[in-house]
Amino acid sequence: MPLEKLKDFLDDNEVKYTTISHSKAYTAQQVAHSAHILGKDIAKTVMINIDGKMAMAVIPATNHVDFALIKDAIGIKTITLANETEFKNFFPACEVGTMPPFGILYDMEVYVDKSLAEDHEIAFNAGSHTELVQMAYADFERLVKPYVIEFVIEENMA
Repeated sequence: MPLEKLKDFLDDNEVKYTTISHSKAYTAQQVAHSAHILGKDIAKTVMINIDGKMAMAVIPATNHVDFALIKDAIGIKTITLANETEFKNFFPACEVGTMPPFGILYDMEVYVDKSLAEDHEIAFNAGSHTELVQMAYADFERLVKPYVIEFVIEENMA
């Protein structure tokens, strides 16, 4: 179970966190609604391919990745949205689309939008369509050591 691997990692690093069970949800916005958390407070992991190497882009659930901003910020040649067949084997214990943003557990770089870095807490999928983990952003940053850059397109949330 992927949540156990993540919990063991967090426990080994003496991190305080909360697990939140919710009814089955498939999109980040559905997860937010089901877990009674604002969409902007849910971090979604978007899998990207940077110059042929898989990486994670972590953004608020209400936003979309601006690939040009990432490309310019880190000086790469190519970046594309990864499709499921490209990344599913990296996360064999996770349900598709629910990988936690812990690249350190999967030997991947992690890019976090600076808007998440400004939050006190971060909540994210924990490997299933029914579980979230919520923890202090400072602990997440300490463990994951993500690259923090600005790379989202904000949704117009009326």
